[in-house]
Amino acid sequence: MDRRRVVITGLGAVTPVGLTASESWQAVKDGVCGIAPITQFDPTGMKVHLAAEVKGFDPANYMTKPEAKHMGRFTQFAVACAKEALADAAFDPAQADLDRCGVIIASGIGGLSITESEHDRGKEKGWDRVSPFYIPMGICNMAAGQVAILSGFKGMCSCPVTACAGGTNAVGDAFHYIRDGYADAMLCGGTEASVTPLAIGGFTSMKALTQAEDPARASIPFDAERSGFVLGEGAGMLLLEELDHALARGARIYAEVVGYGATCDAYHMTAPRPDGSGGAKAMALALADGGAVPEDVDYINAHGTSTRLNDAGETAAVKTVFGSHAYKLAMSSTKSMTGHMLGAAGAVEAIFTALSLHDGFLPATIHYQTPDPECDLDVVPNEGRSVEIRYAMSNSLGFGGHNGSLLMKKWEA
Repeated sequence: MDRRRVVITGLGAVTPVGLTASESWQAVKDGVCGIAPITQFDPTGMKVHLAAEVKGFDPANYMTKPEAKHMGRFTQFAVACAKEALADAAFDPAQADLDRCGVIIASGIGGLSITESEHDRGKEKGWDRVSPFYIPMGICNMAAGQVAILSGFKGMCSCPVTACAGGTNAVGDAFHYIRDGYADAMLCGGTEASVTPLAIGGFTSMKALTQAEDPARASIPFDAERSGFVLGEGAGMLLLEELDHALARGARIYAEVVGYGATCDAYHMTAPRPDGSGGAKAMALALADGGAVPEDVDYINAHGTSTRLNDAGETAAVKTVFGSHAYKLAMSSTKSMTGHMLGAAGAVEAIFTALSLHDGFLPATIHYQTPDPECDLDVVPNEGRSVEIRYAMSNSLGFGGHNGSLLMKKWEA
């Protein structure tokens, strides 16, 4: 079977630095930090007081009150992003073969806040008084289901639940699904809304979150003083299309997706393999899948969580795959601005990677101060750069050992 070409024609995002893809990208270009004191609950008495929350999101701008009432915040984010991506692509479902259009949207935790509130309700009023909407609102796949209902897309509808790699797996799986002939268009991405007491407490107790009080020294990937990640929330959505399908309707093209690799460390519940070999294999697979060689890659949007193990392991993995070229390419972490959006991270970072290619701009790793000998690559410290690039990669590495890498290419007609 001939491999069909797959392009990105629509983008949508709700992030800690913006309520649209373009607003979020401009903030990233400007080096804006979305980390601030937690407002969604009172963290008094807890060790962690900072998060990267979505600010000013009003569901009424995207849906009716009854619709919003029966959607978790993570689903609301996904619906908002899907509407933006379809509008951005000028994609009219009424003009499409809906059986050839699908949805893949990841979520690592789903409606955790709903579980928390309904658990409280059940304990107080009795378990049979839990909301009948609790299950359909809270399950991880409901964002994908609601987006399919919104768009009318009747093809494959799925939800990768692969922790922090979920958004990347969603985009990669959608890419392969179109490339191999099973669909012509796919809405894909990830969504998360887990800035809750239980999530913050759980991540804190396992010592994954930074306890820094200064937003400028909280999410500091590759910095020697990094002490854990900052929990973020948000969503990212991409509309992928088979090239001829996109060209036939005169679509604008942001970038081409050319390669995808997915592996598992098979090593530990939370820690990556110290040598980064699992992540390295995912990157190597993405290169091979895209018919590219290491020297082709100009930029990597790193997983870059600001944890001791991840940043050092990912740096080691890049050196394994790219050899001496690792010191010539740029590798930054936009989590320095957005925090870690878990299942949404890979999708939002795929958007930023596509826009890096489209605009010829490398986003910075902001608030970088103290170099770490174990993380000695060009992390684009503090200031972004206007540089024309041809190939770019986006990495995601999740709890459970899940690794995913996407390879994109600047669109060339």
